[in-house]
Amino acid sequence: MIHHLGIVVSDFVRSSALYDACLAPLGIRRTETDLDWAIYAPESGHPFLWLGSEVPTYWSSGKQAGNAPIHLAFCAPNREAVDAFYRAAVEMGAEDHGPPGIRISYANFYSAYILDYDGNNIEATLREA
Repeated sequence: MIHHLGIVVSDFVRSSALYDACLAPLGIRRTETDLDWAIYAPESGHPFLWLGSEVPTYWSSGKQAGNAPIHLAFCAPNREAVDAFYRAAVEMGAEDHGPPGIRISYANFYSAYILDYDGNNIEATLREA
């Protein structure tokens, strides 16, 4: 299951206004704004869309992919699955973009990040209380 999708845009103010307007009729609202990031969720559901103007450092351990085309995060059932995702990806030649660990700078996620062969930032994540 997909946890969330991150889209980097060139003009945050203009793009977030567009997404605010066109997603509202679908029952999807901005639930929070964090720096230059807007997070969207259905009225009674899980936030699934992150819209921002730059690759945030909390997506990784401080490394940035530059202009990675897409950020895609998958739900993990537990920490072991996050660890296994990371190991398998690195063994297949994906680039380390943040080893498994707690990301306390953003809501206590246990996550791991890799860059696929095309520079896409792929994450396995588990939100912990």
